[in-house]
Amino acid sequence: MNEVLSGLSGGFGVALMPLNLFLVLIGCFAGTLIGALPGIGPINGVAILLPIAYSLGLPPESALILLAGIYYGAEYGGRISSILLNVPGDAGAVMTTLDGNPMAKRGEAGRALSISAIASFVGGTIAVILMSLFGPFLAKFALTFTPADYVALMVFAFASLSSLVGKNQVKTLMGAAIGLMLATVGIDANTGVARYTGGIPDILAGFDFLVVVIGFFGMAELIHLVEQQISGKLKLLPIGKSFVSWKDLMQIRWTMLRSSIIGFVIGVLPGVGASVASAVTYGTEMRMAGEDRKKFGTGDPRGLAAPESGNNAAAGGAMVPMLTLGIPGSGTTAILLGALMLFNVTPGPLMFEQRPEIAWGLIASMYIGNLALLVINLPLVGLFARMLTIPQKYLSPLIAVLAFIGVYSVVGNPFDLFLIIAFGIFGWVLRKLEFSLAPIILGFVLGHLFEDNLRRALSISRGDWSILVSTWESIGLYVMAVLIVALPVIIGIRNRRKAK
Repeated sequence: MNEVLSGLSGGFGVALMPLNLFLVLIGCFAGTLIGALPGIGPINGVAILLPIAYSLGLPPESALILLAGIYYGAEYGGRISSILLNVPGDAGAVMTTLDGNPMAKRGEAGRALSISAIASFVGGTIAVILMSLFGPFLAKFALTFTPADYVALMVFAFASLSSLVGKNQVKTLMGAAIGLMLATVGIDANTGVARYTGGIPDILAGFDFLVVVIGFFGMAELIHLVEQQISGKLKLLPIGKSFVSWKDLMQIRWTMLRSSIIGFVIGVLPGVGASVASAVTYGTEMRMAGEDRKKFGTGDPRGLAAPESGNNAAAGGAMVPMLTLGIPGSGTTAILLGALMLFNVTPGPLMFEQRPEIAWGLIASMYIGNLALLVINLPLVGLFARMLTIPQKYLSPLIAVLAFIGVYSVVGNPFDLFLIIAFGIFGWVLRKLEFSLAPIILGFVLGHLFEDNLRRALSISRGDWSILVSTWESIGLYVMAVLIVALPVIIGIRNRRKAK
């Protein structure tokens, strides 16, 4: 403990230097704006601004503090488009749309933005505290996870998804299956065989996540709005309640704590990311709600606070293996790892001893950055909420412009713009059929992780499927997955028998 306090003391000395304090604030503000753009997300924001940070000639600790500020600032910003426009900023914000957007539609946009800002602050702060105290130990634990354990974790995430998201469980499973099918399109990395490409060269590399999420959410939402406008059913959304109340905070206090801890632990696992953390924390909170679970998906504050705390905690957790072992915990931390390499700094256990100003300076800056994000974002809640008062004839083209610019600036392929339209029409049809679109996106994201780890596990065992149940961790996850699916069915049968 004395070593941690000593390291933090030196780290705050670095983080509170005028230049570094300025960079934290700039990074947080820029990250919030980047995250608010539909589909851009933290990974693209950090990648775009990395050359600028390097060209400024900053010291390594200052450059990393700036990029980290952009990272968790973008995690904050992703909630804005998710809540107001029903377009997730990145994969981790998909679950935010489930309860955040319904709150906005009933005139509680300001309240939803305030709750998400506070939940993000709590998640980020708890993650930094846990990283300071238990980072090295948790990083070593994460290394014990085998590819078979990751397969079990994905099955657990799918089980959570199938039993909790959407009103119709069958349609939820069908949506997840559509997402899995989309994840298989492209050249098979193991065999080199083109799968389901239809001879189209532009999709040999598969569908980009940005194209899928903008198509199914952004473009489908745009078509839905235009349809309502033509039919005369469209109404301006009231701003209504513009701030969070003490009652709200009391309702979500344990939600934020539970979700932050779960999200942090999941974030520590290399390669898992905020999308899994937000899905698992949302599912966990829905199960904890008991009879109130029917309120989830209709604008329940707990359904908003859980994924927001979880994905921001996961973002902090992903920094642990990067700093302590030199292993990136997510796509964004992989870019941060590359930034350290640019400055000839090798992450790992020795970095805390050899370059404490970088390791502890970054950790201390995250304490400051999370507080700065709260201070920056809460006063702007009313301004963000007023976006909903923009007349529809201006808002619809704005969504379209943001969607197309966001995709083309990152992907750079005109063919993907046509894909967005195709996915948008498909998503609009599914909405008409009362499908939830979140399972499709999560199925797409988790499908890549599931297939990659399944292939690795079977390669290690030379095709022996028993490797999938060879550890206590994987067995425990499978048991929990079965219970998640089976218990609601058993309870339903028991309740029907009691009613008779």
